[in-house]
Amino acid sequence: MYGNASPFAARTHRGSAMYSKVGLETDVLNASPHRLVAMLFDGLNDAMSQARGAIAAGNVELKSRSLTRAVRILDEGLKAALNMESGQLSTDLRDLYAYMCLRLTHANLHGDSAAIEECQQLLAPVREAWASIGAEMDRSRHAPARAA
Repeated sequence: MYGNASPFAARTHRGSAMYSKVGLETDVLNASPHRLVAMLFDGLNDAMSQARGAIAAGNVELKSRSLTRAVRILDEGLKAALNMESGQLSTDLRDLYAYMCLRLTHANLHGDSAAIEECQQLLAPVREAWASIGAEMDRSRHAPARAA
């Protein structure tokens, strides 16, 4: 199970994993819509990083699981969250996410770490822009009201 780890270590690992899961579920329940999308970006980036590490380590199962998770975040999370009636930006993001899904599927089939890196580079400016919008929203929420 955990190599030469004791049963106590295995229970501690499971307990830690359960604690982390509860923390994530609490974050999701209390998060604003903006924060939920930021969490999807973070999860996508983490899944891609994990897949690159798995490819480097020769761990085919972890690579496949991580890339499947990344594609699901793109398709079922980020693409699904787009408001396609809001204009060209939504169309461009939908097309970017579709391209990334194709590249990540290619990476999964061929163990192509460079395709994953390409997707991370494509995602970075979108993720940073989204984070800056959140920071601006926080600043405006916490700014003192001006006298009229």
